[in-house]
Amino acid sequence: MSALSVANAANILAGLLFILALAGLSRHETSRNGLKFGIAGMALALVSTAWLVVKGADEAMVLVLLLVSILVGAAIGLWRAKVVEMTGMPELIALLHSFVGLAAVLVGWNGYLDHSTYGLESLDRIHSAEVAVGIFIGAVTFTGSIVAYLKLSARITSNPLMLPGKNVINAVSLVVFAILTVVYVRDPNVVVLAALTALALGLGWHLVASIGGGDMPVVVSMLNSYSGWAAAASGFLLGNDLLIVTGALVGSSGAYLSYIMCQAMNRSFISVIAGGFGVEGSPAEDRDYGDHRKITADGVAELLQNTRSVIITPGYGMAVAQAQYGVAELTRKLRDKGIQVRFGIHPVAGRLPGHMNVLLAEAKVPYDIVLEMDEINDDFDDTGVVLVIGANDTVNPAATEDPSSPIAGMPVLTVWNAENVIVFKRSMASGYAGVQNPLFFRENSAMLFGDAKDRVQDILRAL
Repeated sequence: MSALSVANAANILAGLLFILALAGLSRHETSRNGLKFGIAGMALALVSTAWLVVKGADEAMVLVLLLVSILVGAAIGLWRAKVVEMTGMPELIALLHSFVGLAAVLVGWNGYLDHSTYGLESLDRIHSAEVAVGIFIGAVTFTGSIVAYLKLSARITSNPLMLPGKNVINAVSLVVFAILTVVYVRDPNVVVLAALTALALGLGWHLVASIGGGDMPVVVSMLNSYSGWAAAASGFLLGNDLLIVTGALVGSSGAYLSYIMCQAMNRSFISVIAGGFGVEGSPAEDRDYGDHRKITADGVAELLQNTRSVIITPGYGMAVAQAQYGVAELTRKLRDKGIQVRFGIHPVAGRLPGHMNVLLAEAKVPYDIVLEMDEINDDFDDTGVVLVIGANDTVNPAATEDPSSPIAGMPVLTVWNAENVIVFKRSMASGYAGVQNPLFFRENSAMLFGDAKDRVQDILRAL
């Protein structure tokens, strides 16, 4: 059996493992197995690629470069996985997407520099089109992911970049890309390809910079989709069926997830992927909502002991404070007292799809009491106490009551319908979207200030 046949068989098996990984990751109970399938598929893909290189290499230097690349990549990956906190996962994932985009750009340029000769002119033009499209998608993914990383890590402001005529800039850029692609296909040359690359890098930066912080979870999912299509484009250039299949899986699943999240946030899918097209981004109004009411941990413990139903709505602040373990212990203690405890998870709670679900699973919170927004929103009317731990924009009544609010129309957890709402916060600062929350000033709301982890421990001691 030839080396190519062995590699092709391994690639088919790896593709099946990736499909099983996606299927497993779609449910809490099977997510661990899904992750194992994904790891096995990626390991098999690496081995089959190395096998082809080893069998086809006619110089020792090629093998040395391959070995060094694998070792350096593995070392960096293991180090980052070991040191990253859960709060740093969103920006890490955005950064990893940028690597995929950069790889697609490099593969595209390699396709230009090492242009194979085809017997038909039409095949030459198809190859040139693949080069242009692959570089464009990769470059947009690269710079877009860098901006997402900078925003998520607070290295630049999360506010949207509002250049005059920003929608026109995006539209004209796409038209220019189409023109450059036609010119390049007719006459491949380095000047046109360099211009196309520069255009794509600038467009990727502008697309994501124009999207506000409130929509960044969708952006991460969207960039995941972009990275998949970039990988698929590279697969066409390299003649690698596994890259095409894997890229298509990642690209389509990422696009579908982005669509679901846009529906959950009442955002236009086209608007978000087009860099906030049609969103003019008026600043939040600085309105006086009155005075807020404070409460102590002892007061919260007393409320919890005298209620029958509790709903906890976590957000990014819980992740920052690493309060999930204390929250899990509080959940167990209340349930032992016969109090019903459930969790309400907004689709974009945190800064990454599924962020809160992973944190709660890590703390051994039972899956069956972790409910999505649509499953629990009707139950707040019959709830005695709601604990809002680190959430802000996802529980903001302005989304449903203030048409002028930047988050108007976004579905939120209607926590204010409960009898008592306790908000865990370090200060009265606005949330990631930069919008003040009138929930903090309602008569049935009280603020418990301080580090969420410390305040949860104080409540546990009081109980």
